[in-house]
Amino acid sequence: MLLRRTLRMTMVLAAALTLPLTGVAEAGTGTPEAGNTRPVTDRQLLFFNHAYGVLDRETADAVEHSAYLRDFANFQVRTTTGADGQTWTGRYLMGRETYLELLGVGDVAGQDGTLGSAGMGISTERAGDLPTVLGRLRDEGVAEPVEFGQTRDFGDGVPVPWFDALLTTTQYDAFGAWAMEYRPEYFADPRGNTEPPGHPGDVGRERYLSDDYRAHLMRDVTAIRLGVTEGDLADTLPLLRAGGFDVRTTPAGGVTAQRGGTTIRLDAVPRAEAGLRRIDLSLNRPADRHRERIGRSTLTVGPGSTAVWTFTTGPATGS
Repeated sequence: MLLRRTLRMTMVLAAALTLPLTGVAEAGTGTPEAGNTRPVTDRQLLFFNHAYGVLDRETADAVEHSAYLRDFANFQVRTTTGADGQTWTGRYLMGRETYLELLGVGDVAGQDGTLGSAGMGISTERAGDLPTVLGRLRDEGVAEPVEFGQTRDFGDGVPVPWFDALLTTTQYDAFGAWAMEYRPEYFADPRGNTEPPGHPGDVGRERYLSDDYRAHLMRDVTAIRLGVTEGDLADTLPLLRAGGFDVRTTPAGGVTAQRGGTTIRLDAVPRAEAGLRRIDLSLNRPADRHRERIGRSTLTVGPGSTAVWTFTTGPATGS
């Protein structure tokens, strides 16, 4: 879900109406350096929810029309309407608790529709944990985190509260991450096709996603690797730490963030090399080895109960 574009458009509208949106931090302000690795002792509040990436047109079209992916995963192509009527069309692979959102160049107007743009949502499992994340962000040096409420329009022109979100900044090169907590109004709306709560205060990912994944191979995202600029990396670190991830520096200067079932790796790269690089997936059952070429990406399934999807970064030859 393209939260950054919706938020940016909301801020532009608010400025035009002279209604300031408070809590906007400058890019990089108050963020710790990547090398400041420290042990994690606090309860984990945020978990990998989903990531999106903008692919070259050849790969995006191949994903959209892949017969294999429709069998491999709970797959859908959907146009979503968010806050202030902003729309985007994504190709979705939905798992038990996590999912992927893939777009092509130009599917979204402006900066978010350029090759290599990407984003990541990390979400709470318990109602009321987001304010605690807000406090931790301030402890991490983010003086004024950005607070935002996303809505969803199911087609009748009546927006339904979807989730509350926190960002460290609205300025970015190509990648941004946000914390999110699903709203009770969304779970109460039957059009969301969500599940009943498993316990009091359940706003978790498994409740949000349907059980349709069971009829396919793909179960969940177990690891994701993205190339991001140094500035985007610096702005993401406080959010990961505030969420309770164990963040460690890699020899090449990037970071890995672990805890909660999905490993997140962010490599520091020039803007031209930014974007999705690799996704590791768990499967519902063991599978024989199969290699599927999808545009400029390769999905290798098995042998066993795992799959790896690798992506070629940078512009296509001749483009």
